[in-house]
Amino acid sequence: MGEEVDQREFTREDRARYRQKVRRCLDVFAEMLRESRFDFERPLTGMEIELNLIDDSADPAMRNADVLAAVADPAFQTELGQFNVEINVAPRRLGTRGSAEFESDIRASLNAAEDKARAVGAHMVMIGILPTLRQSHLTVESLSANPRYALINEQIFTARGEDLTIRIDGVERLNTTADTVAPEAACTSTQFHLQVSPAQFASYWNAAQTIAGVQVALGANSPFLYGKELWRETRIPLFEQATDTRSEEIKAQGVRPRVWFGERWITSVFDLFEENVRYFPALLPICDPEDPAEALAQGDTPALAELRLHNGTIYRWNRPIYDVVRNRPHLRVENRVLPAGPTVIDTIANAAFYFGVVRTLAESDRPLWSQMSFSAAEENFHNCARNGIAAQVFWPGLGYLPVTELVLRRLLPLAASGLDLWGVAPEERDRLLGIIEQRCLLGRNGASWQVETLHHLEVEGNLDRREALREVVKRYVPLMHSNQPVHEWPSA
Repeated sequence: MGEEVDQREFTREDRARYRQKVRRCLDVFAEMLRESRFDFERPLTGMEIELNLIDDSADPAMRNADVLAAVADPAFQTELGQFNVEINVAPRRLGTRGSAEFESDIRASLNAAEDKARAVGAHMVMIGILPTLRQSHLTVESLSANPRYALINEQIFTARGEDLTIRIDGVERLNTTADTVAPEAACTSTQFHLQVSPAQFASYWNAAQTIAGVQVALGANSPFLYGKELWRETRIPLFEQATDTRSEEIKAQGVRPRVWFGERWITSVFDLFEENVRYFPALLPICDPEDPAEALAQGDTPALAELRLHNGTIYRWNRPIYDVVRNRPHLRVENRVLPAGPTVIDTIANAAFYFGVVRTLAESDRPLWSQMSFSAAEENFHNCARNGIAAQVFWPGLGYLPVTELVLRRLLPLAASGLDLWGVAPEERDRLLGIIEQRCLLGRNGASWQVETLHHLEVEGNLDRREALREVVKRYVPLMHSNQPVHEWPSA
């Protein structure tokens, strides 16, 4: 998202040239798949966490340039809003100590960055949507300085030809408009990366799609937007609407959205990149001088710059990634469904559950997706975003049941088996999956804690909504820093 591009105007010739180039990249990608030119013998996992910046009053702090200058760590990068930053965690193998190393490294990096951010009047918060965020905070002036964001904003509204409408019917109702993509900056996410072979990619992507709803239910942490209580994971409908290039008439014609769950199970990673090229016009038609076919013929690894840039402007909840490291290409599934937070240990527990379950499902003799319609997986996804840990889901062989029951009865054993296959130490496996188990037994995650705390402050504390939300954040931040899993946080 934050890749640097030059500010520029795009001509009709630019778009025609880009279309030809991205199709050429797709042809070369197909040839690379046929020739098995990918690195997958020692698969790595990775992680990205987006963060909010707040001031001492718990309001958004539009200071990411100052914070990044103070932190001076290349692992921290800009994000869409000036009150956002992102940490890119170095990839590693899971193995015996991989998850514990993720936890210790992230905590150390965030603690060091927080100390430096305080010096410029900001604090870092891991939370899906900042409760104190108001519509007045999300304007074109609040976008980060990276020219890419201004270009994306301009291209989305050129394609739409009108303002965005954001409608979310939840516990309360939100109906508003926006004249920039800045509302997308409200959505701060955690992304898990899993390197896979071309032969295994389809199984891992399909597996990730089947459990996306369950992940959201367990990890929901975004119940508020603009002072309203909406979905338990409001990030999902907000992100789907805040980058929509389609007018109402175009939607009615069945044109696909750029934030997309998908519409079918796949048989190859090529299916996803081909859909990108077939269905979506370019947002940033910027051509790279490399000829990918010529690079491949010379024995080099083509960057496929246009294919990758195009893929970066199509926001699948499970996105395919083609990347090149030390002249070796590889493929990753980027899982993008979860919000940030509430704590580092909760994040690592979410990662352990995801990496464990997808491995077991992907390597199963009878694929789950052969027993489940794609529309059922999508229905689960949105139902879990709306209802969080209280959601009901459909599962083959079990019908409709509470998501907590599904996790306790069926998915935690699958996660444990998968982590065993990754070589995770049994004590580490049990520690992390025990956090997921307790969330299910207590029915408590970040979203439910935030809502419970808000209602207590409004009723018992006699605070108005705005002050109550401010107090929610002030209570949340020290608990986040405690690294105590959210199911153990004190009740309001």
